[in-house]
Amino acid sequence: MKAGIHPAYRPVLFHDTAADVFFLIGSTVETDRTLVHSDGQTYPYVALDVSSASHPVYTGQQRKTTVEGRVAGFNKRFAGFQAKR
Repeated sequence: MKAGIHPAYRPVLFHDTAADVFFLIGSTVETDRTLVHSDGQTYPYVALDVSSASHPVYTGQQRKTTVEGRVAGFNKRFAGFQAKR
């Protein structure tokens, strides 16, 4: 490896603010903030809006549309295009 060109790889504390969950993961992200983790050590801190702990696809809380709702919406949207006899 060439010296002086690689970012520092270190443990970083990521906080999913939507689910209030902390992840301690190795990263090269740059941050000026620090936070004391539950293990008593201070780590660089990054706040996240969404992670696997709060994203609907991963949590199974994704909103599902019903078939009746989709068909009714289609009929309502295109009701004016029916051929007149």
